[in-house]
Amino acid sequence: MDQDRQAAFDFDADATLDQTPEPTPQAASDDPSDDSLGASLRAARLASGLSLAQLSTMTRVHTRFLTALEQGEYAVLPSRIFSMGYVRAYAGALGLDELNAVERFKQEYPDAAVPLQPPTGAALQQMRQNSPKILGVIGVFLAVVIGWNVFQRINRIEAPHPSDLVAVPEDWAEQADRQRDRALYLGAPRAAPPDQTTPAMYVTPGLEAQLTGVDPDDPNAVPPPAPPVQAAFNPRGAIYGASATVSQVTLQARKPAILVIRQGDGRILFARQLAAGEAWRAPPSLSATIDTPDPEAFDVYLNGEHGGVLPAPQSPLGTLNNRAQAAARESEARAAAAVEARARAAQAAAAAAAAARATTGPQPYQPAPATAAPPPAA
Repeated sequence: MDQDRQAAFDFDADATLDQTPEPTPQAASDDPSDDSLGASLRAARLASGLSLAQLSTMTRVHTRFLTALEQGEYAVLPSRIFSMGYVRAYAGALGLDELNAVERFKQEYPDAAVPLQPPTGAALQQMRQNSPKILGVIGVFLAVVIGWNVFQRINRIEAPHPSDLVAVPEDWAEQADRQRDRALYLGAPRAAPPDQTTPAMYVTPGLEAQLTGVDPDDPNAVPPPAPPVQAAFNPRGAIYGASATVSQVTLQARKPAILVIRQGDGRILFARQLAAGEAWRAPPSLSATIDTPDPEAFDVYLNGEHGGVLPAPQSPLGTLNNRAQAAARESEARAAAAVEARARAAQAAAAAAAAARATTGPQPYQPAPATAAPPPAA
């Protein structure tokens, strides 16, 4: 039975190749002379006694696509690659040659895509004939441009001419000798030109006295001593919270303790049991409450300097941020006052030196007498 089905399916390869494939497939019919792929598949299926439903279960292909293969309705099938897979599966289930079935499908249903071909025809021949002319025109154009540039450069070259300075005047040496014998006088120093003076730093009137408690206009006033520098923050473990560039308040644990940061709406921003040396940086302008059962277990650092311990188990974070900002402003004012004092002292010293030079007057410059060279050693 299998040999009969295979014989009914095989076809003459030479006769098939001589035939021109039709781009539009025709539906298979019951005509015995029909040797299309669909008719061959249908005849093999009828000879095997299998139904379309049974073949669909065996090949896992829908009966609609199997019917389209038998009827030659290739437009119903999906893409070409899937259709060839269906043909291969259908032929394999019937015990037919799968490769032969795929080749017949390709001949009856050719690919509509046409591959690109190399350029041929009159356009290519015309381009080949005109190529020497185009190259010649381009060469002439380049030669004209280069020649024009060379001509312009040659015209701009000036002929060499003698220098205007013919000879050195004879009285130059005499004038130089007379200038050397004259005494040189150094006058009083002149003030720097306006474009080189450095303007004095502006300090808001009353701000320095308000912040430092010392009147800068009082010559007898003694500036208050700078406060002692507190211990600086020394990280000894993990640091949580905001970055060091924006935070002004840092809480560091002296010993293992629990730290909880609650926002104003009750949400918990940070909650952790910190080990000894671990720290938490507070974000700026944050309305929150610091909650800890052991406030003395946390050191407070304001702008990197030690500011004591937490005052209570529940402390507002805004108070610590305000203390840090006030300390920063006070430090800036103290630095500005110190710079102003140094500038005034420098100006007073310069004025005193100028007054001293003005009272003594200019001093003549006398060249040092020449000393005789020691006699050479015998």
